[in-house]
Amino acid sequence: MTTATFDTSAAVHRPLHPLHVLLLAGSVPMFLGVLMSDIAYANSDQVQWKNFASWLNAGALLLSGLALLWSVLSMVSAHRRRRRPVLAGALLLAGWIIGFVNSLVHAKDAGATLPEGLVLAVIVFALVAVASWLSLSFERSGVRA
Repeated sequence: MTTATFDTSAAVHRPLHPLHVLLLAGSVPMFLGVLMSDIAYANSDQVQWKNFASWLNAGALLLSGLALLWSVLSMVSAHRRRRRPVLAGALLLAGWIIGFVNSLVHAKDAGATLPEGLVLAVIVFALVAVASWLSLSFERSGVRA
């Protein structure tokens, strides 16, 4: 006969709501699309790439803004503050703010968006990717045999 023990060394986290996961995970490829469109525009000078980046940035800001709102509401309603969700929320907020500045940069004339738009796209993608990774990776408690 074997006995099972509950491993309490790992922190117990409440799993994220599937819609929150969709909002977090959906914003990362859209910000990646902004970055890739800006790279294509820098290499080709075709104005349509800047337009793609502008529209992708708008969609990514919408998704990440809703995910940020969801994160803030879940942090307010949580009984205990944990370090990882607060850090992920702060990174997502910083990414959203810089993404909004990037949308203002993309609103300029075509030639005036380089290189600021490309640099901001790299920063925003990195911030949002790390924030999503921190939010979506949580430690699980398990049963040891």
